[in-house]
Amino acid sequence: MKTAEIRRRYIDFFVRNGHTEVPSTPLVYNDPTLLFVNAGMVPFKPYFTGAEDAPFARAVSVQKCVRTLDIEEVGKTTRHGTFFQMNGNFSFGDYFKAGAIEYAWELVTGSQADGNYGFDPDKVWVTVYLDDDEAAALWRGVGVPDERIQRRGLKDNYWHMGVPGPGGPCSEIYIDRGPEFGPDGGPVVDEDRFLEIWNLVFQTEELSAVRAKDDFDVAGPLPSKNIDTGMGLERTAYLLQGVANMYEIDEIFPVITAAAELAGTRYGADAQADVRLRVVGDHVRSALMLMTDGVTPGNEARGYVLRRLLRRSIRSMRLLGVNDPVLPELLPLSKGLMEQSYPEVASQWQRVSQVAYGEEEAFRRTLAAGTQIFDLAATEAKRATSGVLGGDKAFQLHDTYGFPIDLTLEMASEAGLEVDSDRFRVLMQEQKDRAKADARAKKGGTVNTEAYRTLRAPGETPFLGFTELSVDSRVRGIVADGELVQVARPGDVVEVVLDETPFYAEAGGQDADHGVLTGNGLALDVLDVQRPIQGLVVHKVLVNEGELTTGAQLLAQVDAPARFAACQAHTSTHIVNAALRQLLGQGTHQAGSYNKPGYLRFDFNASQALSPALRSELEGVVNAAIRDDFEVTDRELPLDEAKALGAQAMFGEKYGNVVRMVELAGPWSRELCGGTHVARTSQIGLVNLLGEQSVGSGIRRVEALVSTEAFEKFAAERALVATLSDTLKTQPEQLTDRVEKLLAQLKAAEKQIETYRTRELLAGAATLARKAVTVAGVRVVAEQVAGVAGGDLRTMALDIRSALGSDAAVVALVGGTDAKPVIAVATNEAARGLGAKAGALVGIGAAKLGGRGGGKDDFAQGGGSNGAAAADAVAAVREAVAAL
Repeated sequence: MKTAEIRRRYIDFFVRNGHTEVPSTPLVYNDPTLLFVNAGMVPFKPYFTGAEDAPFARAVSVQKCVRTLDIEEVGKTTRHGTFFQMNGNFSFGDYFKAGAIEYAWELVTGSQADGNYGFDPDKVWVTVYLDDDEAAALWRGVGVPDERIQRRGLKDNYWHMGVPGPGGPCSEIYIDRGPEFGPDGGPVVDEDRFLEIWNLVFQTEELSAVRAKDDFDVAGPLPSKNIDTGMGLERTAYLLQGVANMYEIDEIFPVITAAAELAGTRYGADAQADVRLRVVGDHVRSALMLMTDGVTPGNEARGYVLRRLLRRSIRSMRLLGVNDPVLPELLPLSKGLMEQSYPEVASQWQRVSQVAYGEEEAFRRTLAAGTQIFDLAATEAKRATSGVLGGDKAFQLHDTYGFPIDLTLEMASEAGLEVDSDRFRVLMQEQKDRAKADARAKKGGTVNTEAYRTLRAPGETPFLGFTELSVDSRVRGIVADGELVQVARPGDVVEVVLDETPFYAEAGGQDADHGVLTGNGLALDVLDVQRPIQGLVVHKVLVNEGELTTGAQLLAQVDAPARFAACQAHTSTHIVNAALRQLLGQGTHQAGSYNKPGYLRFDFNASQALSPALRSELEGVVNAAIRDDFEVTDRELPLDEAKALGAQAMFGEKYGNVVRMVELAGPWSRELCGGTHVARTSQIGLVNLLGEQSVGSGIRRVEALVSTEAFEKFAAERALVATLSDTLKTQPEQLTDRVEKLLAQLKAAEKQIETYRTRELLAGAATLARKAVTVAGVRVVAEQVAGVAGGDLRTMALDIRSALGSDAAVVALVGGTDAKPVIAVATNEAARGLGAKAGALVGIGAAKLGGRGGGKDDFAQGGGSNGAAAADAVAAVREAVAAL
């Protein structure tokens, strides 16, 4: 049975039983506690906790998921995969344990002819939580005998997301694969033979803190008893397809077969090679799905995970002997397998393939440079007999050559070495401490949402700011340090929830409004506005005057000029988006944005930088749209209708069934957007494009000033042109020619100076050559040449060596500065025949300078930090020659 068929049967079964089919959300989801969607219930979390009202009593979905904790186990076991699909049926206060168990039994053991999976009932085992007598009785009722019902504790039969949220005891369904896979005795004895395919979670509790699988705090009961189930689609597929593991199912194995062909091997012929092939099969598919959902390779968070997956697959192929690019061969194959179930794989293919192939090319360059450095470091570690690669070297590989630490760890392990990971972590932390504080820190971390949910219970916070900037409202509640309080006094910074508000909460790239709250003897500054949970607007305020209490009547006033400037910037962002799609093609998509009064930045997918001509054209198209005075309108309509009209949506954003669509001149620009905008584009005035740069693999960013700030920038540039024109005594339109002439004159002067300096060096070299003294049959020039460094020192040493002729000769020069001395040593063939090796001699001299050196036998260089020891360094070289 094909994986797509297993998926279809699951959905059809539960739709027949009164469930609403819910499409999979993207892997990138707007939950700050999660890197990726890691379970089928994630999109339903607000319904389980009661933060939002569920629009249905029953639901079924097949959710795309990614889990990253087990990356190192991929390929080694039968069941660890990075990307996987989770079949799930959900009940929100409707059926509970009895319904979940009866549905599961029917679908698992019912005949395939009736649309079920047809597993042998005698092969089914189940587990329940230790004291869940009700679940055990229900399983007995459908036909599972006592000897195949096992009880387990919190680690095995209590489920939560690993972060605060819903949880509860669970019951798991296992299939006995037979004695060839392990000993008898059920899942408590062997979970390879007895393979879990389905987990039925009986959600009853909300967890406020989660420290481990079996260590958490219970905040209280959920508003209703819910059902959350998860069936691993890949696990079920490999059982129904009769293959040995999840990597051999129909959605993965063709990639493994192709990879084996590229490597000139056969899957199953070599255990180590099979592990690498399975890594390739899993990671190529996982990377494809992540990129399809908008993730791009990077060095942090989601981007780092994707980069790691791509690089592990590329390196696995190199270890199999394939040094040519592999993604152009393997990724399209995975696309063809996955687009059957996920049409977005095909629609996003142009962007995805560009990003993937660019990342492979970049990593090939990284491998070429970094592997050489690693090999040298590994050789040194082995020579030192410590068997440990230093944390400093691991950090250098990471920081300078782009080697992820996990890759260094893998390569070190293969070389029989350990890595000083503690030292690496110290250096990484020091680097982070030096970096600027992340602007997103104010929203980082997990917070207790109980106070917010309490304030959300009476209903959503109506946002009146589309039409009103001043609104009379009442204080619904006050939150301080995550707890509800009744009063706030002057000097306090607290969060305030109003019954209704004109303040825009930061969202969709638009910065939050600022303003004031005033009342009878009250004055509060609004510092920030956020939505910590769906439907609730929270105002962060500073109490300046009066004692604020719950129930107080206030006048909420938005800073009107700042709001208008924010509207100008946000509408400009939409214009930039439309202009880029017009110039670069409809495959161009937004990858992020930020706008505030006077400024915008916009991220988009692109395989290369915009040329100067294209940047100029982009600025022209944007300002033409402003001059054309497009009308800006918005309307609410069903999501499917908006998408059919071509409205652009952001990856990872959660949209309801009804959405707000903002249009500029009708079809010229259509975006799903909840932000504020000007009424007509001419109200923007002007956009000044500041520049364009790369912010990640396959992602570019444009930045621009808007309205008054744009004009002020142009005015400043005009003043600069005037100043330069006056200084250079030329007209503005002739500035370019004048500067080019000055640069040409400067270049000619520098060339002349270089000629004079070369003559001086040659003369100096001849003088030094005449100072040669004979030491142990070798003519030696060992001198200090203060101020001479780099290429000049090398040139002088080689010139002196040439001047000394064919007799055995050694030249040792110490130059540079007191703070940074350098040493160069050159030997000729006759001296090398007597044992004078430049590499060894430079090491002796550099040691005196407090440093190190190295090179070949004929020429070597080094350096140090103690220039005061220059005389000792040249003397040490003379003594070394004398000792030959």
